[in-house]
Amino acid sequence: MTFPLSCRLVNHMVHYTQKYRPHAALAALLFTAALGQAHVGPHPSVHDTVAGIVDRFRKTIPQTELIAMDAAKAKSLLTEKELNTLATEHVTFRVNVPVKVIIIRDAAMGDKPFWLKERGFAPMGFKITIQGTETDFWMKDFEAGRIGLGVNSLTGGDAHYIVALMPLTKETKLEVTELYPGQLRVGALKDGLQPFVDRPEAMPELPVLPGILSGLTVIRTQYESRDDAKLINLFHNTNHPARPKPDQIILTWSGDPQTTQTIQWRTGTGVAKGQVQWVKKSAYNRFQPARPKRAKAGTFKMEDANLLNDPIVHRHTVTLTGLEPDTTYLYSVGDGSDDGWSEMAEFTTAPGRTEPFSFVYMGDAQNGLYRWGSLVQGAFRQRPDAAFYIMAGDLVNRGNERDDWDSLFHNARGIYDRRPVVPAIGNHENQGGHPGLYLQMFDLPKNGPEKVEPERAYTFKYSNAEFFVLDSNLTPESQTAWLENALKTSTATWKFAVYHHPAYSSKPERDNPGIREQWTPLFDKYHVDMALQGHDHAYLRTYPMKDQKKAGSTAEGTVYIVSVSGTKFYEQDPREYIEFGMTNVSTFQVLDIQISGNRLVYRSYDADGKLRDNLIIEK
Repeated sequence: MTFPLSCRLVNHMVHYTQKYRPHAALAALLFTAALGQAHVGPHPSVHDTVAGIVDRFRKTIPQTELIAMDAAKAKSLLTEKELNTLATEHVTFRVNVPVKVIIIRDAAMGDKPFWLKERGFAPMGFKITIQGTETDFWMKDFEAGRIGLGVNSLTGGDAHYIVALMPLTKETKLEVTELYPGQLRVGALKDGLQPFVDRPEAMPELPVLPGILSGLTVIRTQYESRDDAKLINLFHNTNHPARPKPDQIILTWSGDPQTTQTIQWRTGTGVAKGQVQWVKKSAYNRFQPARPKRAKAGTFKMEDANLLNDPIVHRHTVTLTGLEPDTTYLYSVGDGSDDGWSEMAEFTTAPGRTEPFSFVYMGDAQNGLYRWGSLVQGAFRQRPDAAFYIMAGDLVNRGNERDDWDSLFHNARGIYDRRPVVPAIGNHENQGGHPGLYLQMFDLPKNGPEKVEPERAYTFKYSNAEFFVLDSNLTPESQTAWLENALKTSTATWKFAVYHHPAYSSKPERDNPGIREQWTPLFDKYHVDMALQGHDHAYLRTYPMKDQKKAGSTAEGTVYIVSVSGTKFYEQDPREYIEFGMTNVSTFQVLDIQISGNRLVYRSYDADGKLRDNLIIEK
């Protein structure tokens, strides 16, 4: 269930009393309001409580039982104090007048949240269908003062419930204060509201609202807080545990692609250090090979305590510098011992002058990574000349769980150790509110906005092209000034923007107006050729767009792409900006930059290598 949404009333309870009919109208029209999470001052911490529970479970319950545990069993093992914290301290705020608190949730959640009935919330007696999801409504009156609401569930993964506040008196204006967590925001029900502070989607145009909705207040919450009390399916085993021998060898760029190459890999904890040895391919002779150079790696411990069979691994990173442009190097990684090296692989630095090149772009891999593995391996076989691979976010489904990353890298083996991967952050990397594992997995350029965490947004140049990688999980405003300066100073012939949430959406009833309002005017002003996006899981290519309208040609406007490379698909609405669209198809895109005539040849292929879409742009 996602918000914002348009809604229609599908089922009123036959004997719904006249007393509550106004609230039914309210709820039916106000669903796009978002829930806030709030707390203030000294209070029991849900996060600390959950951490204590998880630690106790891990120490006292056998692994097989941990993996098989259901919600009822987990709840039965909680203390009264823990239950009270989880039922009252997830979302807190203070109101100055009595209010009716309305909890709006996916009806399929059944008895979740566990505290709803226990705390006296009563069903309002009707259900509505919102974006194909049947939702129901629960309400309870509260006096003025501090109000605390509980966690979404003990299982995680459900759509977060929504909270709306209706004042029970008109004499005094409702004020909501002391919000916790502090990033929550109070808003009013209106067109363009973004219900979640950590998601850019906004509500579509609303119908005319009845007078009963006057005074309605919405607390904008974090969508990802739905997993704050996840106790079920929390413990995992990885199918690809670390070994002493290096694996998950990947290439990225943290410096100039012409003269540097960053290499990362993984080992088990028994290997405490790492090295890279490398040599020019042209200097390698099997009978009299040149002596390779060596560089020491930086090594750190990566921990995922909930990964029962492989909780700690070592990750190693080296950035080679002083390389020659347009040169192929052979390399291997290891611990420096004679038998601790990986198999030899190779990389090629970017050209030092304008040369033709190709690259691969993919949208969300996320689900069915073994199937995605077949697609990316096919892309590599079909276009071995591609210089690097762009992934526009949602590389994995569970961004803070390492076994998903283990699967991604296992399925990309033999590719990302030979061709650099250029990632953007999707909402699934941001699972839990921060892309912690993502930032540990990849070493990326640190030339982004000064007030944005390094490596979340960055830019790099390759031949006569420049790429502007953005983090659409953050507010667009946080990157706008930096983006404008980067575009203004760019001398590249070809400009590409890479980010996750699309400026022009594909999935029905999704929209990201903040991105469209903040970034697309800059794409227009400085003529970005293409925006490479993900998130909506249905392929589309827009007409060239300028000023949010169809432009006369690609010379005047930007082409926006939405692509999906995994196995999760959405429907697609016909929209006036779509020149070509399709659903239920995994694709990879190859972009060929041709110097002769300054042409960009864009092709989209399915998993069988069949051409599905193509476009030529000429300067």
